[in-house]
Amino acid sequence: MPAPDLRRARRDDLLGLPADVAPRLLGAHLRTVVWGASVTVRLTEVEAYHGLGTGPVADLGSHARMGLTARNATMWGEPGHLYVYLSHGIHSCVNVVCGPEGTAGGILLRGGEIVEGADAAAARRPAARTARDLARGPGRLGDAIGLRHPLHDGIDAITGEPWHGAVAELWLRTEPIAGVATGPRVGVAGEAGTAVFPWRFWIPGDPTVSAFRWGRGAGPVD
Repeated sequence: MPAPDLRRARRDDLLGLPADVAPRLLGAHLRTVVWGASVTVRLTEVEAYHGLGTGPVADLGSHARMGLTARNATMWGEPGHLYVYLSHGIHSCVNVVCGPEGTAGGILLRGGEIVEGADAAAARRPAARTARDLARGPGRLGDAIGLRHPLHDGIDAITGEPWHGAVAELWLRTEPIAGVATGPRVGVAGEAGTAVFPWRFWIPGDPTVSAFRWGRGAGPVD
């Protein structure tokens, strides 16, 4: 069961810009039940992504930077659904949709600690050498919690309604974590991966936070 300092997320918790909402997800729990196997991850690292026309600055690192497509359609829907996409043709990465319906926004779940269902997560992640590596990185996290593209793209983490053999529930902390760290997003190319977009947020010192790397053509800026 979720800790007493958590509560179920509501849609109105996620109506703001992704860059504003993202820090609120740190310490939150995402619980999934996929074909009967339950896993809960405590989120320790996230990244915000805006879409075309969302917010005051164009985000060229977003899947929705050019507008609505078949791939990114979930990003334009109700907040609280999960946008699940395929990375490198292998890993299913999970994002929490933010902002009013009809705009585009997502928060990539980059890292977390498996706090329930470690055996099920380990069975899905046989290459993990330690418990901290089960969900350390967005592809690993998606694999560990069992959500798969395209089957589970669009699953609703607010209502917990079953979706193709899976259920997802997002639980937020009643009090946000203080002292959140922020910086450039990991591996994003060009200016979108620089300090101009300090839209990666993480819990300092947590061992499940992934390693940072600059994207192609990105790097420190003056």
